[in-house]
Amino acid sequence: MFGSVEEVQERFHRARYIASRRIATVVFLAERMGRPVLIEGPAGVGKTELAKVLAEATGRRLIRLQCYEGLDEGKALYEWKYAKQLLYTQLLKERIGELIEDTHSLPEAVAKIAGQDDAFFSYHFLSPRPLLSAIQAEDEVVLLVDEIDKAEPEFEAFLLEVLSDFQVSVPELGTITAKHIPLVALTSNNARELSDGLKRRCLHLFIDFPAPQEELQILRLKVPEITERLAGAVVTVVHRIRALELRKPPSVSESLDWARSLVILNAAALEPGLVESTLTMLVKYERDLERVRGALDKVLADLG
Repeated sequence: MFGSVEEVQERFHRARYIASRRIATVVFLAERMGRPVLIEGPAGVGKTELAKVLAEATGRRLIRLQCYEGLDEGKALYEWKYAKQLLYTQLLKERIGELIEDTHSLPEAVAKIAGQDDAFFSYHFLSPRPLLSAIQAEDEVVLLVDEIDKAEPEFEAFLLEVLSDFQVSVPELGTITAKHIPLVALTSNNARELSDGLKRRCLHLFIDFPAPQEELQILRLKVPEITERLAGAVVTVVHRIRALELRKPPSVSESLDWARSLVILNAAALEPGLVESTLTMLVKYERDLERVRGALDKVLADLG
């Protein structure tokens, strides 16, 4: 458990994540209040990384549910190991024959076999998916529901029910209640509007692209071998490129990759030829590349 907002920042920094006061406050309150955190913002600003660092900072295991179109509760909760059930049925064929040998009709035989359901619908044949794994966990865990906006509203409604009670029903086994309430982080890239119900259930945290000084801190922390001069130039250029209204502005992770590539290339400064040859580390669409190339003089002006 975190003792204070400052402790959140300190532990996150040890895990190489710079948490602003606002981020640290939401994390602190979420843990104390037992509430999920809904983390929204552009792709690549560190939403998923925040959940991973939260697990590391609290010493909890991370369980991740990656959302996608078509995800349903069956794929998120559990599956029965039908192949294993079938194998056991084949192995126990003789015992099943002994069980029904004194029956005189098909309905009687079916009823007698049905009475053995507990043997084949047990935890032994259950394959937990991320949601059930988090609820069944013997230890305290962090549950990451990644990119919830990619799932359909029907799944979102089901998830809201699970997060409200932290219990699920398996028809063959009954209701399973969480032994430890997990710390839950949901991320969204705003591909669609999420329901008011989900937003009410969660503490909300919006993470945008960091301010230049904050991004410089991140760069120094993640790429310590970069020179002070080059780090400052990288941050300046990245922020100028983001201002060009591209289809996909460079993310923080992409700016870090660019910085690492410049270090590998032994760059001392951002020369136009070097920047142009490494732009694909930052910009991923051809039209965006053309726009950046067209504005390169402006982007690189007055770097010192």
